[in-house]
Amino acid sequence: MSTGVLDAAQAALAAEHAVVYGYGVVGGRVDGDRRGEADAAYTAHRARRDALARTVRDLGGEPAVAAPAYALPFAVPDAAAAVRLAAELEDRIAGVYSDLVRAAEGPLRREAAGALREAAVRAVRWRGTGVAFPGLAERA
Repeated sequence: MSTGVLDAAQAALAAEHAVVYGYGVVGGRVDGDRRGEADAAYTAHRARRDALARTVRDLGGEPAVAAPAYALPFAVPDAAAAVRLAAELEDRIAGVYSDLVRAAEGPLRREAAGALREAAVRAVRWRGTGVAFPGLAERA
């Protein structure tokens, strides 16, 4: 596989580390009725992160490690902000997976496309609305 595939897999792994961290914040702030949804997303992203670490190793790379902390895109003082953060996390990870879809082929491409789809569905659930092309930046 090309260096582009490894770089895209590393970027997806680094993004998953950040999303797992972000869902730790979401889970601590979200209301009880949405806590199960946050827990499910946290578990799903941890599984994706672990699978990507194996993928990076299989591609001959050394998996990126998680940072001790990540900067959040905005303050998360309450449940409403936690819901907005969850949608933002899913939007961001969808963008990274779209890069991996573009770089990869075969089973890795299918896996990345599935991850993109799952992120898009979770973003809709958190936000209540979708976007035309999840994972692609909207043009003004």
